[in-house]
Amino acid sequence: MIKEITSIQNPLIKQLVQLKDKSRERKKSGTFLIEGVREISLALKGNYELDSVLFYPELFSKDQLEDLATNRFNIIEISKEVYEKLAYRDTTEGVLAIAKSKNHAIEDLKFSTEQPLILIAEAPEKPGNIGALLRTADAANVDAVIIANPKTDLYNPNIIRSSVGCVFTNQIATGNTAEIISFLKARNIDIYCAALQASVHYHTQDFTKPTAIVVGTEASGLSDAWLESSSQNIIIPMQGAIDSMNVSVAAGILIFEAKRQRNFK
Repeated sequence: MIKEITSIQNPLIKQLVQLKDKSRERKKSGTFLIEGVREISLALKGNYELDSVLFYPELFSKDQLEDLATNRFNIIEISKEVYEKLAYRDTTEGVLAIAKSKNHAIEDLKFSTEQPLILIAEAPEKPGNIGALLRTADAANVDAVIIANPKTDLYNPNIIRSSVGCVFTNQIATGNTAEIISFLKARNIDIYCAALQASVHYHTQDFTKPTAIVVGTEASGLSDAWLESSSQNIIIPMQGAIDSMNVSVAAGILIFEAKRQRNFK
């Protein structure tokens, strides 16, 4: 049976507005909002559990619900007013979902290869950069993405939007720098830090072994803990007037060099 909600004063809708806007509410409830057909489909592919799907019938038909395996969750038809209150994007498709968060503990990471390729970002602040990093990781099919000292939760709507759902397709862990370094060293994973100090050109290194490529913020780079634990610092040779580039662009260059060396396997 399809439930119907037409008022923005409905208690559930008020709760969902809090989920959309406030990180602490997402953490407290262990749930978050997903908007869009592709994003919801990728969440299902990534084995996320959905509690409910909300749809505005003028934009998203009941027939389309069948494509989302509707037997798994509650279905709620919402009014235009409610939809506009919940929707985050300007161009949208009339469907949202309430999903349950996953645990992203580093000890839960599982690798299907003895030579994993891992992308690590320390303290990324901008959701757009995090989303772009996740898109790069998905495109390269890396074995894991690790966020060290995260500044925002992974289910921030801007991260979901900018990653075009790749937050659901990557194996992701979070933790502090010390525990991540300990995790890597215990597994004999080489650490390559993108840094200006004591660095060599990235393409001179062998990334076919178990490899973690670590990038920092554009403003302050990597912390001393990473630089002191680095197997080798690497640098992308810059040939223009500036000495840095966007972190997601740099990560893409480094990750795809590793994939090239691995014959894109």
